[in-house]
Amino acid sequence: MTDLRALFSSNDPNSLSSSEAFTNRQYQWGLVAAGIEEHLRHIGAAAFDVEDLESPRNNVIVFHGVGGVGKSTLLRKVEAVLTASEQRPPQWGAPAWAGEKLLPVRVDLARSASTGSDFERVVLTIRLALAASVGLPLPSFDLALRRYWDAQHPGEPLEEYVRRTGLVGRFGQMLPQQMQAAVSEAVTSLQLPGLVGAAAGQVTTALVQALRERRERARALAGCARAAALLEAEPDLDALSFYPHLLAWEISQLPAKKAVVPVVLLDTFEDTSDRHRDVERLLQRLVWLMPNVFFVISGRNRLPWADEALQGQLDYTGPAAWPGLAPQSGQPARAAGQGGARQHLIGDFSPPDCDAYLARRLTHDGQPLLSPDIRAVITERSHGLPLHLDLAVARFLEIRRAGRAPAPADFDHTFPALIARTLSDLTADERHVLRSASLLDAFDLELATDAAGLTHQAAARRLIERPMVVEDPHAIWPYHLHGAIRTALGTADDHTEDRWTPADWQRAAERALAALGRQWQDTHAVVPRRPLLVACLRQGLRLARDHHLEDLAWLTEAAFVYTDDSVWEPVAPPAQAGTRPGPETPADALAELLAVIARRQHEHRNLTVERLTEVLATGLLTGELAELALYYRAKAHKDTGRTDAAVDGMRQVADASGRLAPRARRGLANLARIRGDFPAAMDAVPTLGWTGRHHRVLGHIHLPHGDMVRTVDAFTAARSEAEEHNAAGEQAIAQTLLALATAFTDPARADDELVLAQQFLAPLDQRATTLLADVAALVRDAGTDQDVTDRASTLRTEIRTAGLAWLTPLLETALAFHHAVREATDELAATIDRLREATATGDFAYYVTVAAAMGDLPQPTGHAIRWLDDVEIVRARWRALVTARQHRIAA
Repeated sequence: MTDLRALFSSNDPNSLSSSEAFTNRQYQWGLVAAGIEEHLRHIGAAAFDVEDLESPRNNVIVFHGVGGVGKSTLLRKVEAVLTASEQRPPQWGAPAWAGEKLLPVRVDLARSASTGSDFERVVLTIRLALAASVGLPLPSFDLALRRYWDAQHPGEPLEEYVRRTGLVGRFGQMLPQQMQAAVSEAVTSLQLPGLVGAAAGQVTTALVQALRERRERARALAGCARAAALLEAEPDLDALSFYPHLLAWEISQLPAKKAVVPVVLLDTFEDTSDRHRDVERLLQRLVWLMPNVFFVISGRNRLPWADEALQGQLDYTGPAAWPGLAPQSGQPARAAGQGGARQHLIGDFSPPDCDAYLARRLTHDGQPLLSPDIRAVITERSHGLPLHLDLAVARFLEIRRAGRAPAPADFDHTFPALIARTLSDLTADERHVLRSASLLDAFDLELATDAAGLTHQAAARRLIERPMVVEDPHAIWPYHLHGAIRTALGTADDHTEDRWTPADWQRAAERALAALGRQWQDTHAVVPRRPLLVACLRQGLRLARDHHLEDLAWLTEAAFVYTDDSVWEPVAPPAQAGTRPGPETPADALAELLAVIARRQHEHRNLTVERLTEVLATGLLTGELAELALYYRAKAHKDTGRTDAAVDGMRQVADASGRLAPRARRGLANLARIRGDFPAAMDAVPTLGWTGRHHRVLGHIHLPHGDMVRTVDAFTAARSEAEEHNAAGEQAIAQTLLALATAFTDPARADDELVLAQQFLAPLDQRATTLLADVAALVRDAGTDQDVTDRASTLRTEIRTAGLAWLTPLLETALAFHHAVREATDELAATIDRLREATATGDFAYYVTVAAAMGDLPQPTGHAIRWLDDVEIVRARWRALVTARQHRIAA
């Protein structure tokens, strides 16, 4: 079909070829074809009775989806295919019915259908189509319609109405002629005087009397069991809505050569709904009373006729009446494809289909007029919504008509028209909730209602039933807005009377942020849930950043809970397009801080130091958040071997006496241990508590002393305490350290402990702990032929790449243990040389003593170590571990 809008956009119509491209709907065609086939089998069965008003109805299929997704285009194409098979797209399969004459009748209900009088247009359109196709009067229905018309439109001939309202078409005069023929036939059959036959009302009265008297000629004209009651009822709009029962009976009585199966396509069904469902009630009667007619209905919302809650608002409700419209067993009410086997959500185009659509939409000399780069931008911005594609094509033509060559940047654009289509059939409260929800990546009923500042959930509940809201029942928040609609709401003026001002958007962002905080805090107070924390942080940080919210409120507390667990999921929102690099607001700074802390698992710790220094330099982090940055910078200094800088940072945080002070005191204790001052480290342990990870610090102190019993006990206690506090990250660290300690004494147990450590680490993002587990595996395999030396070489490179200098002495110590067990003197000497080089600053220098003791070599000189036990006792313990491993391997 030619696109007239495009045709009239250029002075050279021959140079531009435009068409309404159609794609990606073969699945929907398959559903229609299957529905029609089933319908034909049903009405062809011997048991089918067109007058049966009690059997369930399955003569309807529904397509619903957001405005502009292509529902009307689909129905127009179905109409064309049912009219002429050559119109069928090549990707659509051939239907299975043969020899059946289908009569497609498409009715666009549009906005005008909100008045009861337009139900007349629906009935007349169907009857006009039958007039053109069958060419015969349908006596009982035609008499009832003629009586109704004379009563409701006195002085206005039906033929004049048909002409005036545009229903004329090619066969516009056939209906009045056939209706008059029905009157004349009744006059002749009933042998009425000429005077009586002049008035349809009098003819109808005479026919009713004849039917009551069971005259055979009357029953030949109107043999439907309920004909007399319908013909004598008051001819008002309510009666008209029951006349389709007569029409269905007349269709069933057509001679074989004239027989047809109507397929009525009701488009834009959402425009029939109002608060009282008055017009919808009339249309539902039409569908129910014509069981031999197949209906295809399209609209923005699912058809709720199977909902028992509508009892009293509509005549026929519930799943027993409409089994195909009811949710299937086990199916959520808002699941994708919701509403039963006969209700189908029209999905968006896939990116390849978007590109194919745009390539065929406008062509020049057989080639796509829209270049690939322009098509790519349009496709990305459209989120697959066909309406966006059409609006972009119109923009392309507008720019081209202005004398300028369109460029990709011209289509990084949002269309107000898209918002207008979205908002057109929403109530004021629904529009308010929609705008508020557009600030959120995802939401539930409570979150949407609180963000909107409403006290009741009714508007949010109605909104989630709209196809513009997508559901993922397995997500933390099950609902999110269609991407194109959400983008349009946030970036374009909607030009509506109740459009929001910038202040309205700002207040909504504040409400949304507060609502997220309440949801997290209320849940955290009962049962801490890590996924909810991360999800709230992601949404909250983006809201605070995008809307320049100065009060970080609950985000500060959430940031500390996030770091407490040592899990490190990414939480920072994606960067905004067109923004300057570097934080500009406190929210920017907090997002960058958490991003750097999490990213340090994947980059060199030197880079972590640089980025944390930059964040601190902005001055946007104050109080506890500044201390958080100082603390993690000090940790990064420690990891890279800058012990003095690490001590300075930890001292600042500890002296501030804030919530990080226990962690900083732990850091100072570890730094004292790293420098070989074990008594100072031990003195700090009683002041640490759980927050300062006292058991873990104690295990780190006992490990270099070779006191593996106390080491194992300390790390076991650390793991148990972490489990009690539901701290998954700390539990994984303690378990890995326990595996390391047992690896020196009991390789079999260490194997089990490592398996458990790997299970704990699998869902986490702890690079340093993962590398520590690899070191523990080397210790477990020490003295064996398990490729220990080569694995250590690979691990050494990974540690250097990560910038984890503190792991290098431990790795070399593990390798020294291996060589000592194997009595490989030269390799052990080379390893001790590497250890001396790695500990030249004095940090971890005690590992040189440990390595020498393993090989029963002389006590090395150099850095003074303050041991808790006599050095000879320490040496004896380490030597005993080597000989025990030798005996185990020999046995």
